[in-house]
Amino acid sequence: MARKTSPTLTQVELEFMQLLWTHGEMTTEDLQSALAERNRDLSDGSIRKVLSILLKKQQVEREKAGRGYLYRAVVQQQQARHQMLGDLLGRAFQGSAQDLVAALLDSERISENELTEIRRLLDEYERGGK
Repeated sequence: MARKTSPTLTQVELEFMQLLWTHGEMTTEDLQSALAERNRDLSDGSIRKVLSILLKKQQVEREKAGRGYLYRAVVQQQQARHQMLGDLLGRAFQGSAQDLVAALLDSERISENELTEIRRLLDEYERGGK
């Protein structure tokens, strides 16, 4: 049975998108090289498959360049983060932002500096600064 396509980015798709957000446009060879620098040795076929999925999800677009293609992100990083957060919020927390924040605080993965910044962001949000 075929695996169901995830509406949001999978881990490997997100890794590709992060490279595209950082570098702008990349060929499959550029991606393969950048992934190898991260100790991720993927075959050319695997890279093309992930890019094909990202094209279907309308996350990237491509442009003919010589014998190959240049790929670039269509969706901005912030927009992708919002999509993934919305998916997580709905699936894991039944839409409760309060439960999400409580779980994050309970996880003990937040440093004092991050808590200070979160408080600043909340203050700014309450003042209407979003």
